[in-house]
Amino acid sequence: MTALEAINTLKKEMSASIIGQDNLIDRIVLVLLADGNMLLEGLPGLAKTRAIKTLSKHLDCDLSRIQFTPDLLPTDITGTEIYQPDEAEKFIFQKGPIFSNLILADEINRAPAKVQSALLEAMEERQVTVAGSTYPMEPLFMVMATQNPIEQEGTYPLPEAQMDRFIMHVVIDYPDDASELGILRLNKQEQSVASKANKTQPETISQQHIFDARNEINTVKVSEELEKYMVSLIAATRYPERFDEALADWIDFGASPRGTIALDRCSRVNAWMSGKDFVSPDNIQAVIKDVLRHRVALSYKARAEGITVNQVIEKILEVVAVVA
Repeated sequence: MTALEAINTLKKEMSASIIGQDNLIDRIVLVLLADGNMLLEGLPGLAKTRAIKTLSKHLDCDLSRIQFTPDLLPTDITGTEIYQPDEAEKFIFQKGPIFSNLILADEINRAPAKVQSALLEAMEERQVTVAGSTYPMEPLFMVMATQNPIEQEGTYPLPEAQMDRFIMHVVIDYPDDASELGILRLNKQEQSVASKANKTQPETISQQHIFDARNEINTVKVSEELEKYMVSLIAATRYPERFDEALADWIDFGASPRGTIALDRCSRVNAWMSGKDFVSPDNIQAVIKDVLRHRVALSYKARAEGITVNQVIEKILEVVAVVA
């Protein structure tokens, strides 16, 4: 089985358990292949938790779920040193739930900034430092953080510096009626299967397929013209007055170089998942909203006029010419 065949099989298996959220499945797999982290926003009950649990079920890896609450401590995530009086080494590091392959940071904005920041080193440097000692993460590592867009009382909004650590900010909505009917029937079927004593374990995809896919993605070609196109798209978020008068009124500040790197990486993954060995403008445009949604800050005027980040990004795509 080739790496692409393995990834398509993984997506197919996930689609059988998560109905009506094909974009969510595509984005989770894309972020995993891009070796990044994802911020997922959606109302309760839209299969956010189910999605990453399904991924871990069909991929040979571990999953840790961390429920973020106001009383959570950083050591509840990273782990802590425990005193062992009978041992030669008196203090032994007890690893926390962050030491896993897939991390579900559920309702990350429910915990204060000190706790949120406990994820930063793991997300960026792929290591955790406790009491002067550094502990590396697993080679396959991804954080998927969720947040509820409608409940903001008692929450702690993520600072821009931490938001930038997420390669994508994905927003999901309600499924359509046909998908809702499929969800209802799937739930009944799962309840019936759960009542049986013998349960069959699903076949899993090896982690090596993910690493092989990443190696192939690194060989996906991006022309110099498209590299300049990506740089121009990012420049439009920083210097909107150079491109359009309306954009200048809508944007307070734009994306950092991390945004450019994320756009390039996600575009190459999108092209590879489409079976191509080169990036086209369509691949860039397919991922740009999720890559820039959390990296573009809207002005007061834009918010007052009801302008959304998606509308701003659509305007950027409209005014920035695609280099032939």
